[in-house]
Amino acid sequence: MPSYRVTLAVGALAPGTAPAAVLPEAARLVAELTVVEAQDVRLLRGVPCAVVRFEAPEDDVALTVAEHAVDGLGSTAEVRSAMVTRRDGPRWTPVR
Repeated sequence: MPSYRVTLAVGALAPGTAPAAVLPEAARLVAELTVVEAQDVRLLRGVPCAVVRFEAPEDDVALTVAEHAVDGLGSTAEVRSAMVTRRDGPRWTPVR
């Protein structure tokens, strides 16, 4: 099964939310729909990002999983942007 990852650029946190709570919540939301392979925090162009790698049978399912994570994370933190990529050999290819 292909590997995908959703990269969520995180903005303002909801009142009372600790920064360390964002990544576990994003991974929990993805895990509601599929298997989580890995999770990481990255700083991309100065913006903190929660990155969750997961399994999905096809691009449309991966996009649904990412949308679920974005929608669910809204009560924890502002999601400025989300990008879904698919593992193609040694590369990560953007999905739509």
